[in-house]
Amino acid sequence: MHARVYVGPVNSGNANNSYDVVVVGGGHNALVSAAYLARAGLSVVVLERLDHTGGAAVSVEPFAGQPARLSRYSYLVSLMPEQLMADLGLDVRLVSRTTASYTPWTRGERSGGLLVERPEGETTRASFRDLTGGDEEYAAWQAFYAEVGRLAEVVAPTLMQPLPLEREVRALVDERIWTDVVAEPLGRTILSRFTDDTVRGVVATDALIGTFASMEDPSLIQNRCFLYHVIGNGTGEWRVPVGGMGAVTDALAKAAVEAGAEIVTGAGVSAISPGPDGAEVIWHDGVREHSVTGRRVLSGVAPWVLRILLGEGEDSEHKPAGSQLKINFLLDRLPALKSGVDPEVAFAGTLHLAEDYTQLEAAYAAAVGGAVPDPMPGEVYCHSLSDPSILGDRAGSAHTLTYFGLHTPAGLFDADPGARETATRRALASLNAVLAEPIEDCLATDAEGRPCLEAKIPQDIEKDLAMPGGHIFHGDLEWPWSPNRARLDTPAQQWGVQTEHDTVLLCGSGARRGGAVSGLGGHNAAQAVLADL
Repeated sequence: MHARVYVGPVNSGNANNSYDVVVVGGGHNALVSAAYLARAGLSVVVLERLDHTGGAAVSVEPFAGQPARLSRYSYLVSLMPEQLMADLGLDVRLVSRTTASYTPWTRGERSGGLLVERPEGETTRASFRDLTGGDEEYAAWQAFYAEVGRLAEVVAPTLMQPLPLEREVRALVDERIWTDVVAEPLGRTILSRFTDDTVRGVVATDALIGTFASMEDPSLIQNRCFLYHVIGNGTGEWRVPVGGMGAVTDALAKAAVEAGAEIVTGAGVSAISPGPDGAEVIWHDGVREHSVTGRRVLSGVAPWVLRILLGEGEDSEHKPAGSQLKINFLLDRLPALKSGVDPEVAFAGTLHLAEDYTQLEAAYAAAVGGAVPDPMPGEVYCHSLSDPSILGDRAGSAHTLTYFGLHTPAGLFDADPGARETATRRALASLNAVLAEPIEDCLATDAEGRPCLEAKIPQDIEKDLAMPGGHIFHGDLEWPWSPNRARLDTPAQQWGVQTEHDTVLLCGSGARRGGAVSGLGGHNAAQAVLADL
């Protein structure tokens, strides 16, 4: 279990209640900002509403009497640059998963599973051939992801630099992949490049994590989600943090404190009042109200929440809405699969369930119509295969499992109080459809004899983490470059962290290059402050 490091109360040794930077929120991006700024010699205080830091990137022991530490919300690391981790001296180890993905399939009398290894080898080629009857689809897969890889190699190095203009990035990228990923709805690309429904679905899923959209959506939010999922460190590989997600944010908190930042938990911010030379922040510790000023205020909360703190009121029409069902399990054993594949292979990466392309589009249409999808598309991860340490003394006799369901928008659960139970039941049905034994037979029980299963819908995320609508990205993702005609006059604009107030900047997932567990919002806000002060 990782030690949690906090410093308080606020202004210990700071009689003027004044800092160079006040950071609102204590999520992973906020901690990145605090660490960079404190290391540069600025006085920094972080104000976190909860009794712990980490935001969505935390590890918990949700099941009484069971030592397993689950990454309750955020669960994998993709975008966090290795340079950022080196800059802050983070004592965190990320491990690769030996399986990229496994997708069970049935075609008439035939059944099997599409296995994508990491790195891909002859077994992957044979798996494509078994599904499709030839080598053409795998050749198309290799060609597409080679082009995506070259796009990632161009974009990834820019993520810790001032925003490039769109035309600057486009000039470095092959026109075909730019059109296919950036200019046209990704669904058209997938349908033109691939012929198999299962293969098409595997490609499409990266565009739909936490994003409620058709693959043909003209807004291209699915394209932007896809891009963020494939560019991390130029490879797009999603890795497992040893010790769970809490190990990442505990290391960030430690780095911030050791650099001199103050972190105050139980500090609920109620108002931010910007002025020409700084901003005042009002917060409450549960007993009394406090005031602190900063030359700059960094907001780690969602932009929608920030507007409320700035006194602009709630804009219900434009409130973000999340779209995911997260189920955490603790198992006494991994279940067998109908396909006969070794469970330690199938569950080691991303196990796709009911995610053929036509199933994804049908599920979207059902949800738009107000119905919980059936079958429910989703994917499953077993982090304990990569990191047994999270099991404590149950290592070797148990496994964690995480299910992430798609096309379950917050509105479904607002409209129907029974939708949570329905969605959970259908998620289990999608999993059981590929298993040789019911997942319920493999569940561990807690100290009270209850099955070790917890389901989280967008409303839970909003309640627990104050993310509006339970949107895990704080709102729709934006392209990680600047429009050609955008104003880039100030450091905040140049780094994509600006608000309408010069003294208040975004440092969370709502920044232009925020989203996922990346630290980019925090890094870029810190660079803007350092360029400005």
